[in-house]
Amino acid sequence: MVRWCRARWRAGSGHGRPPVPVRPAVVAAVLAATAAVLPGGTALAAGTPGGYAFAEDARRVDGASGTADAPALEPGTTYRSSLPRTGTLHYRLELDAASDTYVSATAVPDEGDELTAVDGIRLSVQDADGGTCSSDSASFGAARSPRPVTAWGVRAISTGGTRCQEPGTYYVTVERSRPQDSPPEPWELELTAVTEPRPARTGATRAPEAWNSASPAPLTGEPERLRGGGGFARATRIGQGAWRDDIRPGQTLFYKVPVDWGRQLYAAAELGSTDSGSGYATGALRLALHNPVRGEVVDAAKGYTGRQVTAALAPVPPVAYANRYAVDDRVTGMRFAGDHYLVVHLAAQVADDFGEGPFPLVLRLRYGGTAQAGPGYAGRSVPDGVFEVPAHDRQTASAGATARDDGTAMTVLAVGGIGAGSALLAGLGVWTAVARRRAV
Repeated sequence: MVRWCRARWRAGSGHGRPPVPVRPAVVAAVLAATAAVLPGGTALAAGTPGGYAFAEDARRVDGASGTADAPALEPGTTYRSSLPRTGTLHYRLELDAASDTYVSATAVPDEGDELTAVDGIRLSVQDADGGTCSSDSASFGAARSPRPVTAWGVRAISTGGTRCQEPGTYYVTVERSRPQDSPPEPWELELTAVTEPRPARTGATRAPEAWNSASPAPLTGEPERLRGGGGFARATRIGQGAWRDDIRPGQTLFYKVPVDWGRQLYAAAELGSTDSGSGYATGALRLALHNPVRGEVVDAAKGYTGRQVTAALAPVPPVAYANRYAVDDRVTGMRFAGDHYLVVHLAAQVADDFGEGPFPLVLRLRYGGTAQAGPGYAGRSVPDGVFEVPAHDRQTASAGATARDDGTAMTVLAVGGIGAGSALLAGLGVWTAVARRRAV
């Protein structure tokens, strides 16, 4: 695309004017600006089957084979690393005794990797004595389809706690769950660390024992068009309503959903029917809910025979600080307000029986519960505002709007209507006109 544009510009500007000089830096700037307003905020190639849109500001870091050389992870910063087939990577955290700290690792296998159901990654947080503060694993499941998988860990301060309570150095380890069965190529990693301050006042130390676990009637009506993002950092913001997208085999789409204190989220993904081909794809449609620190809360998967099928998440409790004291992962994950993530994946093997698509996808979201005040934190999170839902997002959630953080919702809709190529050419046309005026 860049080569073609340069040729067009150098071909002559016509009307007796000299050719417009082309600067590579300007070309790159135009491409970046165009990518910023594409649906989901992704670049032209992002969100394609097998792709993952890493955070643009991610810092490259190399995990160490031992604790002595472990690089530091700073809360509020996103990192990019690489996970080999064998061996354990170590990273370092410097923590106080007044905050809970969460770390996540998202591993992205290659599109053509042959995976097993139990293959995936394992993450743990350890203290300086080698004691385990927490551990988590994520696998590819029965579909065995290459997709981003995320594991998370926590160092939590608790009343009466005896392990992982002291300030000082802690370590994060990341490794593959089944290296002997895993593909030989390294997997790219996206790492994040977040701190949560303690409440100013001591509250309940037991999880709520009763909450509404009944699923409400699904939302009906004509879905509104949108484009999902290619990663956590590029997730498309949505709220209550019905949303229409398209998905291809092997593709993973990310959506960002604000959920306030006291609110419940109900979500379902519907994959449309097709008259192309026949067969059965195991676990073809997968829908997962992740909390604001990217920890997976609950997921659902359905096979596909070419007929429409719906994957609906089991009901989750209202967001409450005390949920962290529960035993059920579905409860403990809903421990704070903020942007949650819905992640949809269509297994790559769907293409074997039903073609490359795209296939119609409908998301249906509904909120329950009543918004409440938060726990009253004694300080600020890092990064700031992670566990908050701003007032305008509360309105977005209840009204079912899709406004983006940077206020470019109308631009996104316009670009989606005219196509990515036309948007790029329009941007280049603006630059060319400016350059000609300067040359006069």
